[in-house]
Amino acid sequence: MCRSIKVLRRPEGLAAEDEVRAAALQFVRKISGYRVPARANETAFDAAVAEVTRASLRLLETLAERATTGRRR
Repeated sequence: MCRSIKVLRRPEGLAAEDEVRAAALQFVRKISGYRVPARANETAFDAAVAEVTRASLRLLETLAERATTGRRR
């Protein structure tokens, strides 16, 4: 699905909140089918972006660090 969304879990540290929000915005655009929502849908669209951003930040903060050595399985 959203091929242009970049991996935000990197060995050098957490992604910035604006990077996570940009990815959330792309995701919500893809799901909703709107690049820019109509005024009637703007509140729901913005709330979805905020919720996806928060969930993504929580996920990134709680994932275990990647191993720097060893093989991937």
